[in-house]
Amino acid sequence: MAPQVGLEPTTLRLTAECSAIELLRSDGRFASIIAFWGCSRERFAFLVRCLIEVLMRGGSFFLLLFFLVLSFFLFLAAVFGADSKPSSTNKIPEAPPSAEIKPIVDLYHGTKVVDNYRWLEDGTSAETERWVTDEMAYTRAILDPLPGREAIHKRLTELLAIGNITAPQIAGKHYFYTKREGMQNQPVLYVRDELNGPDRVLVDANQLAADGTIALDWFQPSDNGRYVAYGTSPSGSEMSTLHVIETKTGTILPDTIERTRAASIAWLKDTSGFYYTRYPNKGEVPAGQEMYKRHVYFHLLGSPIDSDDPIFGEGRDPQDWPNVSLSNDGRWLLISVEQGWSKSELFLMDTKGHNPPSRLTTGKTFLYGGQVYEGKVYITTNEDAPRYRVFVTDAGNFDREAWKEIIPQTDAVLQGTSVYGGKLFAQYEQNATSQLKLFDLEGKKIADINLPAIGTVFDTGGRWNRDEFFFGFHSFTVPPSVYRVDLRSDVSAPQSGEPQGPKPVSFSDSGGTARSRALSKPTSDTAAESLALPTTGHEVNQDADVSNFHPVLWTKVDAPSIDPSGYEVAQEWYHSKDGTSVPMFVVHKKGITKNGKNPTLLTAYGGFNISLTPSFSRTAYLWMEHGGIFAVANLRGGAEFGEDWHRAGMLDKKQNVFDDMIAAAEHLISEKYTDKNHLAIQGGSNGGLLMGAMITQRPDLFRAVVCQVPLLDMLRYQNFQIAKLWIPEYGSSENPEQFKWLYAYSPYQHVKAGTEYPSILFMTADTDTRVDPMHAKKMAALMQAEAKNGQSKTRPILLRIESKAGHGAGKPVAKQIEEFTDVYSFLFWQLGMKD
Repeated sequence: MAPQVGLEPTTLRLTAECSAIELLRSDGRFASIIAFWGCSRERFAFLVRCLIEVLMRGGSFFLLLFFLVLSFFLFLAAVFGADSKPSSTNKIPEAPPSAEIKPIVDLYHGTKVVDNYRWLEDGTSAETERWVTDEMAYTRAILDPLPGREAIHKRLTELLAIGNITAPQIAGKHYFYTKREGMQNQPVLYVRDELNGPDRVLVDANQLAADGTIALDWFQPSDNGRYVAYGTSPSGSEMSTLHVIETKTGTILPDTIERTRAASIAWLKDTSGFYYTRYPNKGEVPAGQEMYKRHVYFHLLGSPIDSDDPIFGEGRDPQDWPNVSLSNDGRWLLISVEQGWSKSELFLMDTKGHNPPSRLTTGKTFLYGGQVYEGKVYITTNEDAPRYRVFVTDAGNFDREAWKEIIPQTDAVLQGTSVYGGKLFAQYEQNATSQLKLFDLEGKKIADINLPAIGTVFDTGGRWNRDEFFFGFHSFTVPPSVYRVDLRSDVSAPQSGEPQGPKPVSFSDSGGTARSRALSKPTSDTAAESLALPTTGHEVNQDADVSNFHPVLWTKVDAPSIDPSGYEVAQEWYHSKDGTSVPMFVVHKKGITKNGKNPTLLTAYGGFNISLTPSFSRTAYLWMEHGGIFAVANLRGGAEFGEDWHRAGMLDKKQNVFDDMIAAAEHLISEKYTDKNHLAIQGGSNGGLLMGAMITQRPDLFRAVVCQVPLLDMLRYQNFQIAKLWIPEYGSSENPEQFKWLYAYSPYQHVKAGTEYPSILFMTADTDTRVDPMHAKKMAALMQAEAKNGQSKTRPILLRIESKAGHGAGKPVAKQIEEFTDVYSFLFWQLGMKD
């Protein structure tokens, strides 16, 4: 008998769920049911998932059909019988719900500030929950009937089915990496037992929750690969639970550690235990402090968690963020302590002795990173070098004067170094694109590593004692790809751009991880010079030094529904308000006409020392396929040009970021890409704050704004979730001087009654543990009440709150599809685009 061919269980489940949701969306009667009764799309999808489980567990098709028909009638009975009495919630809302005004007056250093919607900060109160329910009904009443949603949803499903992959992490004979294929909600951790061996599933988070809302947050193999520590968390909360799995057998050990958000792990060489970071449990510290006080512990496998030895953190600043690593011989524990995004410290502990960690750095306000190898500490720092340099010193010598510079600062920004194969691997960034270089341990340059195109190295993997390393690469028109570099000097160059060497696996999302603490030249004043960039993945940088170290394509993500050759990328420079030159990437279909009316989507971030470099955005292709222009501005506050660029956009200089964004928009208009009626902006987290500033500072400049998981009340942000970590970047209203600049731009305090604002879609999530949902709730309530268009159905101000989701990390693909369907339906509508 021929084997049955069908969908994988996860694919079958998600396909059925999406089909059910699509049915509900396509029928106006069901859309009304979904929006205004207690039956949500998520509840109906849950019913479908339960039925699919019957089939996957061996139930017959006829049994499945019986349950489908029965459940359908039960569903209708529940809906229509739930409430026979007329109710205001059963009618399509004619306007957004009115949020009650309850003024509270705060006195900040002699300045009175009124907050009318403080009560919305309590997300658990019945009053807030009722308002949110009504708000969501209004949002659905606006978004669900929009034309073209079905086509948008269908294309997004195809685009988000384009998978993702990370560079392998090498441990012993094993290669560990994650990939996501097709309609899988979450990436899967795979292991390959040798370079040319088959792949084997080690951890599949898709099997942990039917709706895909449990995510694999991180993993760290032991040096020999015998064990892997990994963390999972539910509903986008990012508060991981640590587990340990044996690589050979797939057996999960009983060692389970809660509160291991973004854990840093350093295994002992004999794999008997590991150093790790953990947060306190609720009740162990004063309320609210459980989100801070990240300390270092040591855990011996098989021992009780409450017996773990505390190593570092007691008595220190609660906002310290320590990370750990061990030297190649296991003797030296290096602890890097991040204190904001402009300062860090290094501590070193001899594990063979009995002394606590000692400080290696000197308390200056600079950034330091390090690795201990063969008794030497290799330190990468921006100390008196804003684009970074490298020092070396002896482990155990804590005299700063003993540091020796081995790699000086250059014009490019050094992002980090690692010891791979006894050599120093260095990743640089210049003009917002990546460069890779190899040095010997004395700092002598060996070679430039040719990259496949102008783009971004997003991940690396190697070992100090292995003659190979891997890196991930992508760009606007190059899907994620992984390359292998053989560090033996007799390796010949590859002859083509096709995968070579190991058996390549065809991986068919976006990916990348956001930083776990953070919130992902012009020739004249009127004309900008434009740098054309390659649009294929096989054009080599011809300016690099010739060397034997040639990257070989190890594997790549397939994107069969996209033809990158049909698009072009340019990097343009423009002048900001103070004359600073700022770059921006502009991507669109080839042959587009600069008619001043092209629908344009501009995005940016501008903060936390994070660069926005070329990346493969699946959803941007939906926009560009319909004639849209996609622009990414590299504002001050990021890391694109080193620490000076970062500091020029933080604290009292935050307004520079907003000025850079305004200038970017004005550049796109002056260069005839678009006009004010066809320009939309989008940003999230710190980029959501940017959106809030654009809304309140230049409401006339944009037609539509998508403001995601935003910070908006900058006078109170530090009181919620993990936001005290961001005081070094923003400041705090509790400080008299810092209050002045925060009050000068805080979006929530600058909404003007009677002003017409752009159409806005505020977006947040109910389990966001970074930026509290209160920001979006309060801002939406305020603007709906006071803006000229607050009650408008053609230029609306909307609020969307995602359930069982957080700041964005670990969001299942099914939820991404629904979210982006709302985003692009909204944007297409507002900018007059045809689906």
